[in-house]
Amino acid sequence: MSEQEIELLRELLPLLIPLALIQLGLMIVALVDLARRPATRGPKWVWVLVILFVNAGIGPILYFVLGRGEE
Repeated sequence: MSEQEIELLRELLPLLIPLALIQLGLMIVALVDLARRPATRGPKWVWVLVILFVNAGIGPILYFVLGRGEE
């Protein structure tokens, strides 16, 4: 890494850490909600994959908007 890249990383790190923590928290909340919910729109294993692997927090948001079944 060049010195410019290291300096840029030092500047962006305080912004990236809170975003990463928010994303992790959202994933955990979505997985806990999925585990406790008796029914979802579609198989639960598909929603686990969506929550874990769809890019940058979009997976948990998709689950909360589209995947939760009627209570």
